[in-house]
Amino acid sequence: MSKRRSSIAARAGTVAALPPIGAHRVLGWRPPLWLLAALVVPLAGPLATQAQIAIEKQVLVVAPGKWTGLRLADGQPDVQGHWSNTIGNHDNFTDPQAGTPGDPVRRRQLGPREERAPSRVSDPADGQLPYQPWARERQQEFLKYFFNPIAETYIEPLARCAPAGPIKSLFWHGYEIRQFPGYVLFLFNSGSRLIHLDGKPRLPDSVKLWNGDSRGHWEGNTLVVEVGNDNAKARLARTGEFYSENAKITERYSFDNTGQRYTYQATVTDPTVFTRPWTVTIPARRYNVTDTPSGWHYEVFPARHAGKQPIVEGYERTCVENNGGFGEVALPKAAPKP
Repeated sequence: MSKRRSSIAARAGTVAALPPIGAHRVLGWRPPLWLLAALVVPLAGPLATQAQIAIEKQVLVVAPGKWTGLRLADGQPDVQGHWSNTIGNHDNFTDPQAGTPGDPVRRRQLGPREERAPSRVSDPADGQLPYQPWARERQQEFLKYFFNPIAETYIEPLARCAPAGPIKSLFWHGYEIRQFPGYVLFLFNSGSRLIHLDGKPRLPDSVKLWNGDSRGHWEGNTLVVEVGNDNAKARLARTGEFYSENAKITERYSFDNTGQRYTYQATVTDPTVFTRPWTVTIPARRYNVTDTPSGWHYEVFPARHAGKQPIVEGYERTCVENNGGFGEVALPKAAPKP
């Protein structure tokens, strides 16, 4: 492992406390680590026995601006490391902490809507996707048959180990960001994604990929990415949200200067499915060697190396039916010996 990566893996930091500004907050400085622990609470119930999902009630928004943090040799802001979203997994796109409607196993007693994190849809203001009528019916159909897929079209592609797509990959599980001259690489639980910063020409329109074709550049603390060539086979959540292969996605990853938080905001334009463009907002935090490994957010193990500095490596996840966190696979109980 390189010295550069070793220093990244061992970096530990803190996050800043902010005054509330409605449901979303603006982040630009550093708070104590104990505050993060107070903000993050695990879900109870069946999930707690397998892997806890850390959730915050509010969205911390990092504002675009000047980058004053560490830089890599090629001039990129140094944002390498392990990251995960802070408001919930892929159970529900517009009500991230409510679970999936109709779930026969993980039934949740829900309080008032305002007691949970806001919708990932930050525009329109009502938190709902601006579907055309036919597309809304289709989304509701996907949701209706999610737990009982009576036809192949209703099977969530992610359940068959397909990539999660450029948006859902950021709140499906934790992931790692690595950087190289001219590139930013995302290593997801369900695949990888390469963002070109080198001006390489785009792929032909006829080529469609699960995670799209990405071209980006840095503007201060913000990585700006244009995504095209998406095959649109991945859904946005278990609740059935989708877009078409005609979608164009403009992404903005804004990192706070401590390197401990970032906000993902993407505008999706797809007149085939929606009546207007819409924006998704996903907050994320860094996980460090001081954090406890988690089957949802931080699937790592201590790496063996000659030095004394603590280094972690992510598990290589082999996707199979009934797989669990940390690369584990559920096996049938052995029959008792006669």
